[in-house]
Amino acid sequence: MRVTFLAHSGFFVELPEACLLFDWWKGTLPPIPQDRPLLVFASHRHEDHFSPAIFSLDDGTRDVTFLLGRDIRLTDRNRTRWNVSDTAAEHCIRLGGGEVRDLPSGVKIETLTSTDEGVAFLVTVGGRTLFHAGDLNWWHWEGEDPGWNRNMEVNFKAYTQPLQDRHLDLAMLPLDPRLGKDGFRGPRYFLDLARIRCMIPMHQWEDFGFTGQFLDAYPQYRSRVLPVAENGQVFSLDI
Repeated sequence: MRVTFLAHSGFFVELPEACLLFDWWKGTLPPIPQDRPLLVFASHRHEDHFSPAIFSLDDGTRDVTFLLGRDIRLTDRNRTRWNVSDTAAEHCIRLGGGEVRDLPSGVKIETLTSTDEGVAFLVTVGGRTLFHAGDLNWWHWEGEDPGWNRNMEVNFKAYTQPLQDRHLDLAMLPLDPRLGKDGFRGPRYFLDLARIRCMIPMHQWEDFGFTGQFLDAYPQYRSRVLPVAENGQVFSLDI
């Protein structure tokens, strides 16, 4: 498995069976192989997770499927301003939380409801399972109304329950420095809830040193967390 961290929450994953592109809105894409299906994921409509540029990848040279959070609406107006061709629109699948799709390529897609917008993606392909959280996170904000934070905790734990004891070969999880130490809550919970083999942090707003703070506070996770040092970093994983 070859994983390129593009920027923010964007990843390009190359597998023998398929290539997976998650939440790309900036960062340079590596060359995309044309000999296998390309699955393009956009978890939700926020501009730091979704760019209409993804639809240009359906240029007739490859097998492309778009998996979109249901809040990304393909209205006539949006299709016009996003330059979505009829062909690209036919290749789009919009998903809400709690859905399962088995694609003709042999890839299984499962979705979880997000605590913000859209969905998180579980992808099973070639016997491997990958998880991209999108904005599914324990968003605990200092100074926010205590009732809001309590409700967030309840929802986060409910929405992530399908991951209980689930084996995940790779998990791409938010570790957001804007929350300060409260930003540790989400990844800690994920790492204890599921059987995660490798985690790559995301949604760090290029403050990559925050991962070191997390691991200093919780060294028990060091063997499973792959820190990001820069946009465009490539990880070659024997998975």
